[in-house]
Amino acid sequence: MAPPNDVSLGRIPIVGVSPSLEEGRWPAKAVVGEAVPITATVFREGHDAEGANVLVTSPDGTVTNLPMSVANWGLSIYRAYFTPLHEGHFTFQVEAWSDPVGTWQHAADVKIHAGVDVQLMLEEGVIVLNRALTSVDRPATQQRVIQEAIDALKDTFRTPQERIAVALSHDLKAVLRSAPLRDGVSRSRVYPLRVERERAMFSAWYEFFPRSEGAKFNTKTGTWTSGTFLTASKRLPKIAEMGFDVVYLTPIHPIGLTHRKGRNNSLKAEPGDPGSPYAIGAAEGGHDAVHPELGSMRQFRNFVTRAHEEGLEVALDIALQCSPDHPWVKEHPEWFTMRADGSIAYAENPPKKYQDIYPLNFDNDPEGIYQAIRDMLYVWIEAGVTLFRVDNPHTKSVDFWERILAEVASTNPEVIFLAEAFTRPAMMHTLAKIGYHQSYTYFTWRQTAKEMGAYLEEVHGDGSFYMRPNFWPTTHDILTPDMQRGGAPIFKVRAVLAATGSPSYGIYTGYELVENVPRPGAEEQIDNEKYEFKARDWSNGDRYGIETLFTQLNAARHAHPSLQRLRGLTVHWTSNDQLICYSKHLSAEESPTGKPDTVIVLASFDPYHKQTGFISLDLEALDMADDETFEVVDALTGEVFHWGKNFYVEFDPAGTMTHVASVSY
Repeated sequence: MAPPNDVSLGRIPIVGVSPSLEEGRWPAKAVVGEAVPITATVFREGHDAEGANVLVTSPDGTVTNLPMSVANWGLSIYRAYFTPLHEGHFTFQVEAWSDPVGTWQHAADVKIHAGVDVQLMLEEGVIVLNRALTSVDRPATQQRVIQEAIDALKDTFRTPQERIAVALSHDLKAVLRSAPLRDGVSRSRVYPLRVERERAMFSAWYEFFPRSEGAKFNTKTGTWTSGTFLTASKRLPKIAEMGFDVVYLTPIHPIGLTHRKGRNNSLKAEPGDPGSPYAIGAAEGGHDAVHPELGSMRQFRNFVTRAHEEGLEVALDIALQCSPDHPWVKEHPEWFTMRADGSIAYAENPPKKYQDIYPLNFDNDPEGIYQAIRDMLYVWIEAGVTLFRVDNPHTKSVDFWERILAEVASTNPEVIFLAEAFTRPAMMHTLAKIGYHQSYTYFTWRQTAKEMGAYLEEVHGDGSFYMRPNFWPTTHDILTPDMQRGGAPIFKVRAVLAATGSPSYGIYTGYELVENVPRPGAEEQIDNEKYEFKARDWSNGDRYGIETLFTQLNAARHAHPSLQRLRGLTVHWTSNDQLICYSKHLSAEESPTGKPDTVIVLASFDPYHKQTGFISLDLEALDMADDETFEVVDALTGEVFHWGKNFYVEFDPAGTMTHVASVSY
């Protein structure tokens, strides 16, 4: 009986290929300079040896052949690292094969040293090495290594052990690893890999409301004068000095008057209240216009230029919703949801009501909505915006996002999208898979050491090939209970956790000043900047030492490749449940410097009391022996410690509550 034609496996099975998103439905993600681990489970029947390699095809069609090494023998997992040097759409394919030379080498090593079939094994070695010599193209220098092994196997003046030693040498194995003799070659399917610029993974965001920067209150008239793009640009040097690389602006568009919210989200706005910048659209224009009090489009471009001069990129908040005064409401009422009484439905998140905001209905004229939003995005891209923070993308259709993200990526691959989606995991993960470069996370609400450790392991796990977290200790919408109560100590700890726990993190302005008074009944600040101007006194902005802390943290992030990557995190054991210890580690093979890089982070979650405890490091995860000792340098204090597997720590809110310790190699 003839074998079936639809056999899914080749001669040598290849399963469990990674990275793969739903077997190649969407591309896995990487950034330029990132060592991407490509793994596969490769095995075969019996005791014969197998081998594997990866073929990586770059956007220009160049093919790179990478040998794979055994990463876990018991689980038959093979691995190779691919480090892309430029952006674009790559593909990779795993090849597996029977290794006749490896099979012979293992058998010969055992039998000849045991005195079994000695001459037969030597003769079989000559045969298989002759195949390797004549069947595979390789440089003459490598051919000579194989020929020397053949000659040694034939040399009857040497002992069998001397003859086999040459055929088992490191030099010969290295030659056969780079250009092996392969039988029964089998291939996996082809998997896509999208390589983006490094900022898609590694970034430090600083958020502010441009209308507040330079805003002035006239005590005589009781009125405010809005800050402008010009006054906001004066804040840029300090942001750059602290080491941030992205300045993120909340919406800068005209704000509606109808149902305008007043201070602290009151339903009635008083004269002079500026309204929420998320109630987008007025007589002056919609999403493609700037608020006239901030300046003109030309002045916005000048702001972008000034940011670039400071080494900063500009991110803009995109909120796909409209005030009742938005031009789209009159021009395209069909883009919204009409209620039975003929009114347009406003936004609700019961019990919250947002009468000043109309959500778009993506089932009504989806093509018209798509074209309008696409055109709007290109207005800002042409003005120099290279990153977008998207407000509540999970309330818009996923197919819309897949299409528009792909189009922008095809024309402007430098543009990065950050998803502000606090919702169910399925939606958060799918938004990442279809093209969002970064994602807000639940880091903010992980308020114990145990919760934080588990969450760090989660975001650094399998999802790291598509969902890149961006950690925010607070936002203009969020002020969690621990941040309300813990004062400067907890603000410092959270900054350290955000900056070291994720390659990307963000800070909302005022964090340096420990703004932590909540609005009663809400997890957000009182006198919220969303509804009013907030003029801050930056004359002593480092009064709590947090500006200095950011400067130190961002310097450490740039100095250590392990803090710039999403994999390589290990949570270590502590004797005190108020303490957390985790490490970020890159092996020499993964590190762009060719040297290992390790940073060990420790922190106390108690901002009120002194905490002590013992730490036990998983040194195997750091590529160290259990009895090894090493020197570390704290990036925040400059202190030098000598640690081993087990050591003792003390933290005091009045002094130090964290260590960011780099291992000295």
